[in-house]
Amino acid sequence: MLSLGIDLAGSKVRDSGYCVLGLKKDKKSIQLISIGILHDDKEIIKLADKYEPNIIAIDAPLSIPLGRRDIDDKKGPHFRTCDIELRKRKIKFFPITLGPMRMLTKRGIRLKSILRLKGFNTIEVFPGASYDILDIERKNKDMIRNWIKQLTGKKRLKMMTQDELDAFACAYTGLIYLRGKAEVIGNPEEGLMIIPKK
Repeated sequence: MLSLGIDLAGSKVRDSGYCVLGLKKDKKSIQLISIGILHDDKEIIKLADKYEPNIIAIDAPLSIPLGRRDIDDKKGPHFRTCDIELRKRKIKFFPITLGPMRMLTKRGIRLKSILRLKGFNTIEVFPGASYDILDIERKNKDMIRNWIKQLTGKKRLKMMTQDELDAFACAYTGLIYLRGKAEVIGNPEEGLMIIPKK
C-alpha cells in the first residue's frame, strides 16, 4: 500500500515537495520510501508511473466552488463547502481565489485531470489542517521531524525543507485515508478534501 504526497507549488519554477510512504508488513509501521523536490508536471507524472501508488494526495485546490464559471470569474462564490468547513473548525487557509492561489488551483486541477486519466486515485489534502488536527505547529520543523521519526521509527533523518515536510504530511494523510482513518469534508459534486480524524 503506497501513498504519494505532493506539496504542489503554483509554478514549476518553485519547489514542489514529494514523499512516498508505504505500510510495513505489520500494517502499523510506516515506511519512508522516498522524499525530495520536483518542479515540472512531467517529473510528478514520471514519479507516479514509477511507484504506481494506491493514492496520490495533493496539497492544492483540485476544484472550484459551485456557481463559479472558472477560477478567474470575479462574480462567482469564493469558498467551497470544504473551505467553509475548515473555517468552522478555525483552521486557517488561503482562499483559492486569492492572487497566487489561482495559479496553484489551475495547476492542481490540470494535474489531477492528467493523473486520473492515467488511472490514479487522486485526492486533495491540506498539510496545514493535518498539522492543526494532530496538534503539530505548522512551521516548527523540529516538531514535524520528531513526528516523522515517531511514525517511521527512523532515528536519523536528512535535513528537509518545509516543502518536503509538507509532502510527508500529504502522503501520511493519503495513507490513513486508505486505511479508513481519515475524514472526508466537502460536497461530492463540487470537490472533497481529506483530513485526519481528530
